This record gives sequence, structure tokens and C-alpha cells, in this order.
Amino acid sequence: MTLKKYIMSETKFNVLVAICAAHFLNDSTQALLVPVYPLLMTQFSLSFTEIGFISLTYQITASILQPLIGLWTDKHPMPRLLPVGMCFTLTGLLTISAASHYLWILAGALVLGMGSSIFHPESARVARMASGGRFGLAQSLFQVGGNGGQACGPLLVAAIVMPNGQHSLSWLAMLPITAMALLLWVRKNETGLQRVTNKSIAPSVPLSKGTILRVFAVLVVLVFSRDFYIASVNNYIIFYFTHKFGISVEAAQLRLFLFMFALASGTLLGGPLSDRIGRRYIIIFSILGAAPFALLIPYLDLAWTTIIFVVIGFVLSSAFSSIIVFAQELVPGHVGTVAGLFFGLSFGMGGIGAAVLGKTADIYGIEAIFRICSFLPLLGLIAVLLPSDKRQKNSQELV
Repeated sequence: MTLKKYIMSETKFNVLVAICAAHFLNDSTQALLVPVYPLLMTQFSLSFTEIGFISLTYQITASILQPLIGLWTDKHPMPRLLPVGMCFTLTGLLTISAASHYLWILAGALVLGMGSSIFHPESARVARMASGGRFGLAQSLFQVGGNGGQACGPLLVAAIVMPNGQHSLSWLAMLPITAMALLLWVRKNETGLQRVTNKSIAPSVPLSKGTILRVFAVLVVLVFSRDFYIASVNNYIIFYFTHKFGISVEAAQLRLFLFMFALASGTLLGGPLSDRIGRRYIIIFSILGAAPFALLIPYLDLAWTTIIFVVIGFVLSSAFSSIIVFAQELVPGHVGTVAGLFFGLSFGMGGIGAAVLGKTADIYGIEAIFRICSFLPLLGLIAVLLPSDKRQKNSQELV
């Protein structure tokens, strides 16, 4: 049996599906925070700047902790951390549901961020171990679970929380509780995966330290352009639609769902395509391909704005799995560290973006955010500096 056939036969889809479902439930819970902002803004008389600081607290916490946890679990794999992280997510949700003061909302957001930072690096490592060498596919399946969960958050808030108030967030505690049960099952099946991974995956072709640092710098810029733009949409699209087009909050939350669903769809397609045609091509297409559509957004009517946001979400999301796998192949043996670093960067860029854009909205208005951020995808031009990833792929006999 060839190495390629052996690897393909060892892909553990039962574990991939379980970790994808757990990611879906985790990120569904995490995604309840943003769509509840209009309710919190009214109830606590918050400014856009204060809304931005809620996102900053949540995302900076995750940004700082994720690389550290990834570094630790690469040296000391700890699958038992997975249900522990979900306990933090549950605690953060319940804290926000019972908050009677702005500081308690910040505390709940901080604990939510801790839960996310514990979950993502270790679960991404497990997904890669279960891949059988199909790294793009595994990362996409894992990531699409999170994107799907983020898409469902606005729907749950619109259907349950908006009609019943802040305290009804606690009704959704079954999401992280169910995820805990799944992660306990994953923990029992994780030990055998290490044996499969160690004997079936060939090492990447080594690159010089200078080349690796240069490539990482390019990838960081690309993550910045992608996630700063996504932060503008995630955090302020509801306010944008209600202000510019005068539609209801519930109708705007539906459009947030459509954007998040497009993110999930693009993620699902991007990883498998990168296994076939190369990560570099997908990254260039994704970041730079979103640029013309983003530039159109400030000048469109309601229907076209909705459609183009969906297109942007689909195109822009196809890169993230490729970016993570590209980086993991540069430094083999540091799966959790790389996943934690880039998930942390993603969260950090999103948090900083939310805070900066909130202040911008207070000063210049909500529409100014989307005029300014429309230029961010043009930074995708820097992706042409990425080296070809064919050498790594050929050395692993995966394509």
C-alpha cells in the first residue's frame, strides 16, 4: 500500500465529526455575545466605544492565552483540557445572562475568552491528528463547525433572547453542556490517534529560519486584513443595517446570520481545495478576491448590500484553514502552538478592531466604519510573497 493510500485510509472521520460538532456548540455559545449588543446597549445605556471594549475584553483574553496553551499542549498533550475549557464557556454565558452592571458583562466576556482560548489549540491538534494526512480537509471540517456555530448565534438571539430579555441567555446553557459530553468522548479516543499520526505523516521539507520568519510575517499581515474586516462586519453590521436602511434589529440579525453562514461555506470549500491545488493559491484568491466587493459595500442599496456581504464572507473565509495548515507545515511538531498563535491573532485582531471601530463610529458615524475597512482586503497583494508549498506537498506524497 502506498503512503498516500495508507494515509487516506486512516482518516478518523468519527473523531473529526465529533470535534467539529463540539466546535459548533462552543462557537454557537461564544457567538451569542455580539448579536445581544443592541439589547445590552439599550439596557445599560452603552456607547459604541463601550460595546467595542466588550469585544476587546473577550478577544484579547483569547488572543493572549491561546498561543501559550498551544505551546504547553504541544509538549504535554492534555485532552482533558477540552471539557474544562467548555466549563469556562458555560460560566461566561451564565455571568452575562445574570449581569446587572457593565463590569459584570466585561467579566463574563473575559471568562468566555478564557473558554475559547483553552478549547481551540487542543481541539485543533486533535483534528490534525485525526486527519490521516488530509490536513486541509481536517482543518476545514474543524473550522466549519466554528463558523456554523457563529452563524447560528444571531438566530438563537433573535428567536430566544430578544423576545425574552438578557436572562434568557441562561436557557442556552445546554449548548456548552452538550459539547462537554462530546469532548469527553473525544478524550477517550484521542490516545490511539497519536500512533496513527506518528507513523503515517512524513515531515515537511525544512526551510531556513529567515524564510520561515518572513513567511510568518506575511501570514500575520494577511490575518490582520482578514480579521479586522470581519470584526467590522461581526460587531457592527446590525447597527449598519438598522441605521442606513431603517430595518428592524431582527432583520439585521438575519443578515448577520447570512454573512456567518457564508463564512462557514467558504471555510468548508477552502481546505479541501488547498489540499488539491495548493495553499498559496487559495490564500491569494481569498484575501485579494474579496477586495473589489468590499470596496462596493458603502455605495449599494439594501438588497445588493446583503448579497455582496454574503459573497465577501464566502470568499474571505476560504483562506483561514489554508493559512493555519501552511504555517503548521513550516514548523512541524508545533501544531498546537501554531493553531493557538493564529487563532489568538484572529481573536486579537478582531478585538482591537472592535474597540478601534467602536470609537470611530462614535466620532464619525457607523457608516464610516465600512468606508474605511473597505480597503483592508487590498493588503492581500502581499500574499504573492508567499513561497510555493509544492515542496512540502510532494515530500508528504499527499497530492
